[in-house]
Amino acid sequence: MSVFLLQKSRLQKVNLAFLILLVVSLAACNKKSEGAAAPTGMTMPPMPVSVITAESTSVPMSTEAVAQTEGASEVEVRPRVGGIILKKLFEEGQPVKAGQVMFQLDPAPFQIALAQARAQAAEQGARITQTSRESSRLKDLLETQSISQREYDNATSDASISQAGMMQAQANIKEAELNLSYTQVTAPVSGIAGRFQYSEGALVAPNTSLLTTIIQVSPIWVRFSLSESDLANLGGHLDATHVSAVSLILPDGSEYAQKGKLNFTANQINPSLGTQEFRATFANTDKTLLPGQFVRARVTTGTREGVFLVPQTAVLTGDQGKFVFVANEKNEVTIKPIVVAEWQGKDWIVLEGLNANDKIIVDNLLKLRPGAPVAPHKFGEMPAPMPTSDNKSAKLG
Repeated sequence: MSVFLLQKSRLQKVNLAFLILLVVSLAACNKKSEGAAAPTGMTMPPMPVSVITAESTSVPMSTEAVAQTEGASEVEVRPRVGGIILKKLFEEGQPVKAGQVMFQLDPAPFQIALAQARAQAAEQGARITQTSRESSRLKDLLETQSISQREYDNATSDASISQAGMMQAQANIKEAELNLSYTQVTAPVSGIAGRFQYSEGALVAPNTSLLTTIIQVSPIWVRFSLSESDLANLGGHLDATHVSAVSLILPDGSEYAQKGKLNFTANQINPSLGTQEFRATFANTDKTLLPGQFVRARVTTGTREGVFLVPQTAVLTGDQGKFVFVANEKNEVTIKPIVVAEWQGKDWIVLEGLNANDKIIVDNLLKLRPGAPVAPHKFGEMPAPMPTSDNKSAKLG
């Protein structure tokens, strides 16, 4: 019995200690809850944002398209006579001038042909002399009626035939001289020489064997196409009279120093692509541009007035189209839908939706919501300092 009472007394002490520990824990939790609930009455400070002031301006009415350069002319160099290539007299990929000798064919067969033509001409000259002398002699005999008229007529015809034969011989000489000159294959135009398709010692056929090509790169042409929507933005279908300037944007983003001019405009829209094809010509005296190079062509037709330039990073896209965040007079966030045209550098050209002096927010866009308070500061400047913890305590006190 005494053992039972002793165990009951110990159990009561353990339960009492557990109750005391539970009370202390609940009290500590209440203090923490009160401490955590205390700041709920405080408001978060306005978010600092950078803004730019919308200012109406004028910009060129232009559009850009992917373009490719091509030589103003591409000429195939072929031999006019056949023969063995003795020498190549140019450097592949280097400039050549019109009339420059590029290949030397074996001239020996043509020199022999020229010598034969000259010999035939000399023979024909001797025949002319003979027939002329015979005709003169028979004329005197005819006057004395020593010969018949037929004999004299035959002698006169032989003299005329000899004269015609001389003309043929002289033509053969010119043909032989021309063929001999063709053994020196010259550049028909100035430009950049291509790759040599044969090797020295090869036999080539007249007018068919392609020796190399020459591409004229100054001036150089640029070919591009514009869609119907691009044409509509520029005012409709274009020709040289409606385009004020054509510029090139090089692959590194820089603008080519020379301006171009349209020299070809397609007279119809490509039905399969829905585009109109154009070609512009550019001066290229320093050979900066090479045929086959991909660039961007910027076509300018006029000037847009009363538009706004907004950084691309400040323009967002939603279900209803593009929009920007604007800080109103109460420094609260508002949404303004806008209508844009195209890019100009790093800015969007905004046609509608903005007013002069609107404060357009350009950063912290993902943290904003309509009606939220903001602390705007000029773009590029440091924001105003946030209240310190001491200031917060003072306000709470």
